Amino acid sequence: MFRNYLKIAWRNILRNKTSSFINIAGLTVGISCVFLIVLYIQDELGFDKFFKNADRIYQVNVEGNFGGSEFIAGTSPPPAGTALLNAFPEIETTTRIFYPGDEVVRCQEKTTAQSFFTEKKIWGVDSNFLQVFDYKMLEGNAATCLLQKNAVILTKQSAKKYFGDGPAIGKTILFGNDREPFSVSGVLDNLPSGSTFQFDMLRSMVSYPVVKRFNWSWVWLQVSTYVRLRDNVPDDAVAIQKLETKFPAMVKLQAATAFKRIGQPFDEFERKGGKWILHLQPLLDIHLHSAGIGTNFTTVSDIKYVYIFSVVAFFIMILACVNFMNLSTAQSSKRAKEVGIRKVLGSYRKDLIKQFLAEAILYSCIAAVLAFVITVIVLKPFNTLAEKELSIVSLLSENIWIYLTGLVIFIGLLAGSYPAFYLTSFKPINVLKGKLFKTSGSNRFIRNGLVVFQFTVSTALIICTLVVFQQLKFTRSKDLGLNRENMITIANAGRLQNREEAFREAVAALPQIEGASIATSVPTKNLFTDLYVPIAANNEQLSKDISLSSFVVDEYFIPALKIQLLQGRNFSKDFSDSLSVIVNEATVKQIGWKNPVGEHLKYPGNSDQDFVVIGVVKDFNFQSLRTAVSPFALFHAASKTYDIGTSFILAKSKPGNINNTIQKIETKWKSFSPDTPFDYSFLDEEFAALYRADQRMSVVFNLFTMLAIFVACLGLFGLAAYTAERRTKEIGIRKVLGASIQSVVVLLSKDFLKLVFLAAVIAFPLAAWYMNIWLQEFAYRINISWWIFLFAGLIALIIAVGTISSQTIKTAVSNPVKSLRSE
Repeated sequence: MFRNYLKIAWRNILRNKTSSFINIAGLTVGISCVFLIVLYIQDELGFDKFFKNADRIYQVNVEGNFGGSEFIAGTSPPPAGTALLNAFPEIETTTRIFYPGDEVVRCQEKTTAQSFFTEKKIWGVDSNFLQVFDYKMLEGNAATCLLQKNAVILTKQSAKKYFGDGPAIGKTILFGNDREPFSVSGVLDNLPSGSTFQFDMLRSMVSYPVVKRFNWSWVWLQVSTYVRLRDNVPDDAVAIQKLETKFPAMVKLQAATAFKRIGQPFDEFERKGGKWILHLQPLLDIHLHSAGIGTNFTTVSDIKYVYIFSVVAFFIMILACVNFMNLSTAQSSKRAKEVGIRKVLGSYRKDLIKQFLAEAILYSCIAAVLAFVITVIVLKPFNTLAEKELSIVSLLSENIWIYLTGLVIFIGLLAGSYPAFYLTSFKPINVLKGKLFKTSGSNRFIRNGLVVFQFTVSTALIICTLVVFQQLKFTRSKDLGLNRENMITIANAGRLQNREEAFREAVAALPQIEGASIATSVPTKNLFTDLYVPIAANNEQLSKDISLSSFVVDEYFIPALKIQLLQGRNFSKDFSDSLSVIVNEATVKQIGWKNPVGEHLKYPGNSDQDFVVIGVVKDFNFQSLRTAVSPFALFHAASKTYDIGTSFILAKSKPGNINNTIQKIETKWKSFSPDTPFDYSFLDEEFAALYRADQRMSVVFNLFTMLAIFVACLGLFGLAAYTAERRTKEIGIRKVLGASIQSVVVLLSKDFLKLVFLAAVIAFPLAAWYMNIWLQEFAYRINISWWIFLFAGLIALIIAVGTISSQTIKTAVSNPVKSLRSE
C-alpha cells in the first residue's frame, strides 16, 4: 500500500512541475540550513570532549573585588593549585599553564629557508600537563618529556617549520635574545580544532623564573590552574558547589601572608569589601560559558550563538513547512476532483490522509538528498565565514544520522499535515458540483496566519540584522578619546634592549612619522592591574583603595595618541618624573578627589612607592566598548615601578603611502637588529579584532536572514497563487465590466499588504526586546532608532510586493474570455 502511495506521489510531482519545484526548493533550503547549523552546534558543543577525563577536569577561577573593581578571572595565583591539592583529598592532581607572550625562536641548525620566527603560542606548563591533557604524542614520552628544565615540546606543524620532514627529537632550538638552548623532547600531533587550548610549543614551567619568583603571591593572576577530581568523587553541580564552600577558609589561611606583604592584611581587605574566592569551572564549559570571565584563550565562544543559530534554524525549517502547506492549498482545486472521485469509488479518508502524508515525506526526502549535496558544496565557504573546520563526515555519524533521518520524516509529516487533513475534508458531492471554493473562514484564517507568521519572523530578522550592523559600525566610528588612525604598533621592541630609545628616535625622525613613543603596553593589549592606596593631603588615608590598570610610558605617549590632557601637565624631560603619575577621569571620580593634581597614590606592591598626580587625562577606551572605562594611570618609564616584560613602540604615520612607511621602519629595524623578526600591526585593526566574534556572527546571521526571507517569499508566492487561482472568474467578470489592470492588481495585493503590515506590528516589539538584551553586553551602545523599524517594514513590504506581483499581474492581464468560457 505504501509503495502505491509513493507511486502516486511521484506522478503528482511530475505532473505539477512548477509547484513541486517550489515545494522542494523551500524544503531544500530549510533542511540545508538545519544541516549547516547542526554541524556548527555539534562542533561548538564538542570542544575538549576528546580528552580522556574531560568531565573530571576543572579550571580554577578567581572571583574578586579588588580596590572596588569586581571581576571573574580564568587565571589564578601560582600557589593555588598546590594549596587545593594539599587541602582537599577530592582533588587527584593539578597542573598549570603560564602565558609568557611572544618570543623569538631560532633554529640552531638551519634546515629551512628562514631560521628565526616570532612565536606567539608558546606556553609554560607543569611537567604533568600532558598526563592531565592527553594529546596524541607522535614522538616522546608524555610522563617524562617535560621533566627537564630546558625541554620543549613541539606540535607536528612547528616541528616541520623548524626541521622540515626530518626527526625533531633531540634537536636544539634557541629562545629569546639570549638564545637559550632548548632540546626537543617530544612532538605532538597537530591539535584538534575542537581544543580550547591552541599552542605551538610547550616549555617546562621551571624555565620561567618569573613564575617561581611569584610563587608566594595570591594576587599575581598570571597562570591558569586545572584540577582533576578523583574517580570516586561526585562531579555533579551540587557536589562541586559543596566542595567550593570549603575554599574560602583555605584561601584566607594561605593568602594571609601574601596580602600582608602587599600592605593589605586579609581581614582588613575583606572588611573594606574585598573579595577573593576560588571557583571550579568545568573544562567542558570553558568554550561556551566564559562570558564575563577574563581569559587568555582565543578559542572561546558564547553559548548565546548556539541558541541564536538554533532558533534561526528552527524558524527557517518552520517557514519551509509553511510554504509546503500554502503551496499545497494553492493547488487544491486541481487535487479536489481527485479526492472526490476517490471517495465516490470507496476510498476512506484515512487512506487519503496517508497518501498525502506519503507525498509530503517523499518531497522531504528528495529535499534532504538535495540539501546534503548543497551542504557539501557550500561547506567550505561556510567554514570561511564562520572560521570553522566543519566536516560533512560529522553528519554521517550513527547518532546524528538517525536523528536527522527522523527529523526529515518529521518535517514531511509536519509539512503535509495541514494539506492532508484539509484536502481530504472535501465532500464529494460539492467537489463534483463545483461548489468547492466557498472557503470557510477558519481555513482562510489559518492561511493568513501562516503568512503573518512568516513575515513576522522575516521582519524581526531584518531588524536584528540592521541593529547588529549599526552597533558594529558604532564600534568602528566612536570617538575613543585617542587617535587610532594610521597608528603603527611595533611589538616586542624590548628585543632591541638598550638600543630601544635610539630606534624610537630613528623612527620619529622619518619624514613620514609625526611622532613615536615607547610603552609597556598599548590599547587592546594586556594591562597591568594592581592595588593602590590614595593618600589625602593631610597624610591620612582616604576611605577607599583603588584597583588601577596602567601603562608605563614616556613623555611622547600622550601627544602621539592625541589623548586630551584636562588638568596639570604631561611627563617632561624638564622634570624628574620617576615618582609622577597621570590618571584618568574615572580614577578621580572613584577616589573622590576634588583637586587631583598634587594628590598622592601609594603603591604597596613596590615598597610603598609614593606617586604624585601631575595630570588628569580625559577618559579614553583602552579595551572593548563592551567594558566601561575603568580607573587608569600612566607611569613614567623612569619610575621602574613594575616590569611585565613587554615593550611596544607606537608610531603615528602621516596620511599617504602607508606601505612605504612600513618599509622605511622595517629598514631601520633591520639596521638595529637584523636577526630578529620585525612585527607590527595597526591600532585600528587591533580594535576591530576585539569585535571579530560579533562580526563573524553578524555575517553568518545575515546569511541565514536572507535564506529565511527567501523561504518566506516562497510561502507568500504560494498564497498569492492560491488567491489568484480562486478569484480567476471574479477577475474575469470585473474586467468585462470595465475594471482596469491597475485596479485588479490593487485588489489582489491589498489583502497581502495588510498581512505584511500586521506582521511588522508584531515583529517590531519582539525584535526591539531581544536586541535591547543583546545591546546590554556593550557598555557603549547605540539607541535603536525609529528609522530601523520603518526601514525594515519597507524592506518587508517591497519584498512582499515583488513576490506577489508576478501572480497578480499575470492574473490581471489575462484574457477574461478564457476564465469565463466554462461558465
